[in-house]
Amino acid sequence: MLGPETPEDLERKKKKEEKAKEKEAKRLKALHKKEASKLQEAQKASNTSKKTEKKNAKRVTEEENSQDFVDPTTPLGEKKQLSPIMAKQYNPNLVEKSWYAWWEQKGFFVADSKSSKPPFVIVLPPPNVTGALHIGHGLTAAIQDTIIRWRRMSGYNTLWVPGMDHAGIATQVVVEKKLMRESKLTRHDIGREKFVSEVWKWKTEYGSTILNQERRLGVSLDWSRECFTMDDPRSKAVTEAFVRLYKENLIKRDYRLVNWDCVLRTAISDIEVDYKDIKERTLINVPGYKDPVEFGVLTSFAYPLEGGSDEIVVATTRVETMLGDIAIAVHPKDARYTKFHGKFAIHPFNGRKLPIICDDILVKMEFGTGAVKITPAHDPNDFEFGNRYRKHYNLEFINIFTDDGKINSHGGSKFEGMPRFKARVAVIEALKAKGLYRGDTSNEMVLGFCSRTQDVIEPMIKPQWFVDCTGMAKDALDAVFDEDNKKIEIIPKQYSAEWKRWLENIRDWCISRQLWWGHQIPAWYVTLEDDELKEFGVYDKNWVVGRNEEEAQVEANDKFAGKTIIQMVRDPDVLDTWFSSGLFPLSVLGWPDNTDDFKAFYPTSVLETGHDILFFWVARMVMLGMKLGGDVPFRKIYLHPMIRDAHGRKMSKSLGNVIDPLEVINGISLEGLHKRLEEGNLDPNELDVAKAGQKKDFPSGIAECGADALRFALVSYTAQSDRINLDIQRVVGYRQWCNKLWNAIRFAMSKLGDNYVPHAAPVLSMPFSCRWILSVLNKAIHKTVSSLDSYEFSDAATAVYSWWQFQLCDIFIEVIKPYFNGDDPKFESERSAARDTLWICLDTGLRLLHPFMPFVTEELWQRLPKTSGSRSNESIMIAKYPSVKEEWTSEEIESEMGLVEAAVKSLRSLRSQLPPSERRPAYALCKSDQIAAIIRGRELEIRTLASVSSLEVLADNDARLAECGVEVVSQHLSVYLQLQGALNAEVELEKLRKKREDLQK
Repeated sequence: MLGPETPEDLERKKKKEEKAKEKEAKRLKALHKKEASKLQEAQKASNTSKKTEKKNAKRVTEEENSQDFVDPTTPLGEKKQLSPIMAKQYNPNLVEKSWYAWWEQKGFFVADSKSSKPPFVIVLPPPNVTGALHIGHGLTAAIQDTIIRWRRMSGYNTLWVPGMDHAGIATQVVVEKKLMRESKLTRHDIGREKFVSEVWKWKTEYGSTILNQERRLGVSLDWSRECFTMDDPRSKAVTEAFVRLYKENLIKRDYRLVNWDCVLRTAISDIEVDYKDIKERTLINVPGYKDPVEFGVLTSFAYPLEGGSDEIVVATTRVETMLGDIAIAVHPKDARYTKFHGKFAIHPFNGRKLPIICDDILVKMEFGTGAVKITPAHDPNDFEFGNRYRKHYNLEFINIFTDDGKINSHGGSKFEGMPRFKARVAVIEALKAKGLYRGDTSNEMVLGFCSRTQDVIEPMIKPQWFVDCTGMAKDALDAVFDEDNKKIEIIPKQYSAEWKRWLENIRDWCISRQLWWGHQIPAWYVTLEDDELKEFGVYDKNWVVGRNEEEAQVEANDKFAGKTIIQMVRDPDVLDTWFSSGLFPLSVLGWPDNTDDFKAFYPTSVLETGHDILFFWVARMVMLGMKLGGDVPFRKIYLHPMIRDAHGRKMSKSLGNVIDPLEVINGISLEGLHKRLEEGNLDPNELDVAKAGQKKDFPSGIAECGADALRFALVSYTAQSDRINLDIQRVVGYRQWCNKLWNAIRFAMSKLGDNYVPHAAPVLSMPFSCRWILSVLNKAIHKTVSSLDSYEFSDAATAVYSWWQFQLCDIFIEVIKPYFNGDDPKFESERSAARDTLWICLDTGLRLLHPFMPFVTEELWQRLPKTSGSRSNESIMIAKYPSVKEEWTSEEIESEMGLVEAAVKSLRSLRSQLPPSERRPAYALCKSDQIAAIIRGRELEIRTLASVSSLEVLADNDARLAECGVEVVSQHLSVYLQLQGALNAEVELEKLRKKREDLQK
C-alpha cells in the first residue's frame, strides 16, 4: 500500500503534467500548421481552378461571340439585315452601311406637293460641279440634315432640294487644262461648239462626284428633284429672268470698270478676287511671266509742259498705265502747280497733249496736295475721281491693254505687244533714257488676285451687261428691317448690320462673262444698213433681247421698222454664275411655270449657308425672288461659322491643314495624307511645309470616326458663331461616345429579355430613379426642341448629349443594376418598372438624337422591341419626334436626386483615397429631419452610385465618425467614409489647414 504523497512527489507530478501539456500543445500546433498549409494549398488550387474556369469561360464566350456575330450581307436597297447578337464594340463602318440605300429606296426623303402636312423646305446651296467634298460641305450637310430630319419627324412635309452649280469659270478652267494636258490644244483651237461639248462630257463623267459623296454623310435630300443650273428647266428660268428684267429697264448695257482676268480673258465677280496687303517692295510670281514682278513701289516721273519750259511730276504704282494717261489733275492748294492750270503736258512717247486741270474735285474727294495723272481705265483706286474728270471735261477714254494683258496700239508702237508687267520695266527704262525718271519709293498697297488663276487683276473699262439693283436692294433691305412688315429673320442677328451696309451701298451688278461655258446671254446685236460703223457691238441702241432668236427677230423688226437689217448676231458672252444661282429657290421649284411644287413649296422655309456669301448669293436671291417670284425666297437666313484648323488658321492646301470629311469618316494614315498632297499642284517648297504641318497635327493620321461622330462634332461647334477651330480629337471623342450608346443598348437588351413587350406604365407608381430619369428626359426634350426651333444647334446637341451621358448612362443605368442582380423577389416590382422605363428612355432618347446621328440611332432603334401597328415603326426617321409629357415632370424628385448626386460626389471624393475595388461603410450627418429622411429613403441609390458597403445616418456624437474622412455636402449635410488605416493623419491635417487658409482668403 502506498503512503500519502509527499510535497516532493506532488512537485514532480506537476512538472510531469506540465511537460505533457506542453508536448500536446506542440503536437496540436504542428497539426494545426499542417492543416492550415493543406487548406491554403486547397484554396490556392481552388482559386487557380476558378481563374482557369473564368479564363476558359471568357474564351468560350469570345468564341461564341465571334461565331454568333456575323455581319449579314444586305442586298442594295433592302432593309439592313442585323445580326441577332450585337457586336461588342461600336464599329462605324459596319453601322453606317446599307441604311442609306434603304432609306432612299423606301422614298423616305421624297416630299409630296399634294400633302396636307405643313411644308418645310430647304434648298441645298448648290456645290460646284467641279468640286470635291470639303469640311465646309460637311458642316452645311450636318446642320441642314439635322433641321430636315427633325422637321420630318415633327410632322412636316419636308423638302430638301439637291442641286449642282455649273460653276462657269471653275469648270471652264478645269476642262481647258484637261484639253491642254491631253491634246495640247486650247479652246480657241477647237472652237466654241466643240469645247462646250467637251465640258458636257466632262460633267457627265465627273460632275456628280460631290453629290454622291454627300450620301456618305447621310443627307436626306430629295434626289427625285435633283437639278443642275445648266439643265433645261433652269436654263429656261435664267432666260426668262433676263428678259423680264430687261423689259423693266433693270438690265442695261454700258461701259464700266470691271475686274479683268488676263489669263481667263473675262470679267470676274468681286467674290472671285482675293485681296492681299502689300506692305513694302515685294516680288510676286504672276502667271505667264518667267521672273517675279515687283509690287509695292511708287514710281515718280515728270511730264514736260508744252513749250518745254517746265515740268509737272506725278507718282504712280502702275507706271505702265501712263501710256493711257488722258489728263493731269492738280490740287488747288498746291502752289507749285496751280499756275499750270489750263496748260498742257506732252506725253513723252506718243505726243498726246494732256490738259492740266486745277479745280475742287480733288478737294471734295479728299486727295492730298500734288498732281495726279488721270487714267480712268486702269487705276481702280482713282477710277471714280478719274471718271468724274472724264465726264466733266469730256475727256477721251483710252484702253491700252488687250484682253490677254498686252499693250495695244493705243499704248504706242514702241511698247505694242508687250505683256503689261514687261512694259512696266520698259517704260521705266524709256523714262530714264529721256531724263524724266524721278525715282521710286516703297509704298503700301492692296493688290487683287483672281482666286482661280492667281493672275493680278487688271481693272478695265469694258462694255458689259449690268443689273440696276437700287430698287430691288431697297425691297431686300425692308424685308429684314421693316418692323411693320418684316419678312426675313437673319440668324445670328449681328449679320443684319452687314446686310444693311451692303444693300445701302449697292452698285450695279455686272452679270456678263467672256466665257464659253454658261448661259449664253439672250441678246442679239442688230447691224443696220445705215450704220456708219459695222463692227459688232459698236452701238448700244442696236441690241434686242428675246427668249429665243425668233422672239428677238420680232423685237428687232418692231424696233427698227422701216430700216434694213443686215444681220443679227447673238452676244457670245455668258451670264455670271451668281445670276443663275440667285434664281435657285425659284428655278428648283419649276418657276417660271406655276407648278405644283412652286405652289406648295415657295417661299422656302430657311436658307442655311456660310456668312461669307451673305451678299454675293443670299442678298441676290432675295432681290430676284421678291422681284420675280412675288415674295421673299425664304423666311429665315441662318449663317454658319467658317471652319478653320485647331490653331485658328484658315484652311489652305499650302499649309497642309485642309480636311476632307471622308478622311475623317473612314480614317487615313499620315502617309495617305501626304499622298493626297503629292497628287495636288503644290510647288516643292509648299509641299514640304504642308507635309510638316500634317505631321505635326496628325502624327498618326486621322482615326476612323464615322459620319455620325463628324456630324455631331460639327453641329456642336456652331456655338462659335464667327469661326470654328476644328480639332479632330473632338470628333474622335464623339466616336467613343457612340460606343457608350452602343453599350447602353447592349445592357438594355440583356435586361429587357427576348419577350419584352413595350406598354404604357403608370409613372406615379414607379420607383424613385425611374420617375427621376423621365423627369430629366422631359427637360432634355424641351431644351432640345426649343434650341432647334431657335437655331441654337450647339445647345440642342449639348442637351441630348448631357442627358444620355450624365443622366442615363452615368446614373440611371448604374442605379437600376441592383434590381437585376439575381432574382430577389423584393425587387420584382422595381425590375418591371425599370424595364419599362429603360425601354421608354432608349426609344425616346434615340428618336431625340436621330437628327444629329442618323446611322447609329437607326441601327440601335431597330433592335428595340416595338409597339405594334404603326408605319412609323418601319424606320426611326419617320417615327415621331419626342415631345414633352407633363405627367413625367417632378421638380420634387429632381430636387431629391440633386441631393443624392451631391452626396455621391462627396463620397466618391473620399473613396479616391482607397483602392478602387475596396468598399467601406459610409455615414451621413444630417442637420434636419427632412434631409435625414431623404438620405435614409435613398440609401440604395447612394450606396450603389458611391460604391460603399453601407450607409447609415448617425448622430454627431457617434464615436465611429472619428475613424472617418469627411466631406461637407451642404450646410445641412456632411458625409463620412470609414478610412481608418488608409490615411496619413498629418497629411490630412495639412490638407485641412490649407483648405482653411484658402477659405479665409
